[in-house]
Amino acid sequence: MFINGNSASCFSAVVLSVSGLLLVFTIAVLPAVADEIEIEEIEYRELPQETESPETVSPETESPETVSPETVQPDTIVSPEPDETTGSIYNEEPVEPVEMQPFRLLDSEVPAGTMQRLSWYTSETLTGLAQATPVLVSHGVGPGPRLCIIAAVHGDELNGIEIVRSLLYGLNPAKLNGTVIGVPIVNLHGFRQGSRYLPDRRDLNRYFPGNPGGSSASRIAYSFFNSVVIHCDYLVDLHTGSFHRTNLPQIRADLNNESVLHLTRGFGATVVLHGKGRTGTLRGAATRAGVPAVTVEVGEPMRYQPEEVAHGVKALRSLLNHLRMVSSFRFWREPQPTYYRSNWVRANSEGILKSKVELGQSVSEDELLGTITDPITNARSEIRSPHNGRILGMALNQTMMPGYAAYHIGIRRTEVELAEETYLDDITTEDEEEFAESDDGRD
Repeated sequence: MFINGNSASCFSAVVLSVSGLLLVFTIAVLPAVADEIEIEEIEYRELPQETESPETVSPETESPETVSPETVQPDTIVSPEPDETTGSIYNEEPVEPVEMQPFRLLDSEVPAGTMQRLSWYTSETLTGLAQATPVLVSHGVGPGPRLCIIAAVHGDELNGIEIVRSLLYGLNPAKLNGTVIGVPIVNLHGFRQGSRYLPDRRDLNRYFPGNPGGSSASRIAYSFFNSVVIHCDYLVDLHTGSFHRTNLPQIRADLNNESVLHLTRGFGATVVLHGKGRTGTLRGAATRAGVPAVTVEVGEPMRYQPEEVAHGVKALRSLLNHLRMVSSFRFWREPQPTYYRSNWVRANSEGILKSKVELGQSVSEDELLGTITDPITNARSEIRSPHNGRILGMALNQTMMPGYAAYHIGIRRTEVELAEETYLDDITTEDEEEFAESDDGRD
């Protein structure tokens, strides 16, 4: 193709103009773009330094497994007057609804988000008529464990009955994960008679898991164990002292069992005492059947004690939070010590006991615990502590006989001492009491 001189000159001018524009763009625009890119990169690198990791915990904040809830007002599912014994426990957030199946127990179904009163029947009665024992079931709207809380295996232990009532009727199943099963009175026979025992004078808490072809007590134990207990994931068995003795609020548990140990960490400011659970007790039988169980001791028999009941309800509310069955909590004070050994100190003479120490008090070796005075001869004997420890249980001031268990002392152990005690798995609190006396305010 032929291009004349004028056309070539015009073409050269256009090329030079375009080249000039590109040069201006390069000089003027690109540095600004580069600056913006550099700034964005600097800001991006600084972001991780300004953002705290979601796993970071403030030094003033403790894990909910080691710190227990403060008391807040519980929600109620019926609209009763506020219960002064429960204190205020929760300000719960509604559980995010999921499709939950009804909970099946005792040939009944409890829909999610509801509470129902079921009945457990035992035909072993003196009249031959079946008695209906109430079983309260609060079935939540979210997934969670099945926690069973029972009381009055011994019919004269009133504090536990009130703890179960206050707790169950203070729960709102619409704000609950899992299921809470409450049996306020297991030994309905003894409760109606104001007695620790069954009508045949047997101790029901010596016959679990029971035998369908055994004694009356064994048949009742078998029925309750298989109708209720084996359907639970965890079990809390509430008790008090026995025979005019009182117990500091405490947890009794086999701390060698990891599942049981996990359960004990949820009770907040409550003393823990190690013990495997003797044969025949509900706690021991449930744990051996795969249902981690603990005993909670609170106060004395035949009395309703508001302070002990309030502590029990608060401890169980703390446990619900620990098991993630409720969504919110507030802090409780630090947990109490754990005792791996304990010892009952006994009377060596008869007379009237006058205690010099109080429940929960720390004592030193050879410290005076109390005196026993003979009302006829005026002779007086002393009871002194054989250990450094703490009073976990004690006899109320009363008439004493030689050998009567007067003071239950929890004994602290260092890590070195615990390592040297190779018999820890074999000797427990319950074992010591079994050899000494059939009933010393234990399970």
